[in-house]
Amino acid sequence: MTKSLGLSPMRMGRQWALGALLVLACAGNALAEENQRDPYEGFNRSMFAVNEAIDKYAAKPVAQVYDAAVPLPVKAGVGNFFGNVGDLWIGVNSALQGKFADAGVDVGRLLINSTLGIFGLFDVASELGLEKHEEDFGQTLAVWGVQDGGYLFWPFIGPRTVRDTAGFGVDSFVDPVWRVQPVPVRNSMVPLRFVDVRASLLPADKIVEEAALDKYAYIRDAYLQRRRNQIFDGRPPRLDD
Repeated sequence: MTKSLGLSPMRMGRQWALGALLVLACAGNALAEENQRDPYEGFNRSMFAVNEAIDKYAAKPVAQVYDAAVPLPVKAGVGNFFGNVGDLWIGVNSALQGKFADAGVDVGRLLINSTLGIFGLFDVASELGLEKHEEDFGQTLAVWGVQDGGYLFWPFIGPRTVRDTAGFGVDSFVDPVWRVQPVPVRNSMVPLRFVDVRASLLPADKIVEEAALDKYAYIRDAYLQRRRNQIFDGRPPRLDD
């Protein structure tokens, strides 16, 4: 069908992406005065509803089975392994943000856990007092002065800002899990990590359901607050009223 129309899938993808950005820009102009933090609220709520359906009928049930069936030491090992894989990129982002001492700790964690921790299955570095950091390219962009660009919600990916969506793209591009060979091993690791992360969030589900009159707004506000704390390393400046 695309061949008969003279459009390649790549070209159609670029046109779709451009169209989506134009829609977001128009929606943002129309709604910016209503909520400066969430100028794309109509789009976001639609994507939130899609994500809720996917989570209800697919992601959450799989995560619940995984959580119930897999022994705790195995789940801990899986989480430690993927956490160790990310420590190198965390160290790079720490350095890009000028936090060179933290970057040294991140690299040290990688070396210790990859050796003494048996490829990261055991978090020996934490036992030795080397703190685990959480840095990504979205935070690096924020430290460099890039504004958030407004809140967005994406299916599977979850809450982000425009800036953090771009940062997520860079994080995904350099993610070593996506470069694992052979391909069948990679295709097993990617969903395993997703299920492990979703299972780790199961205890929070009940809290959100009970505390939130508007689940979408609750998650949005919690994300933006947590993100601001991450960017300022837990010491955000006071906001003007």
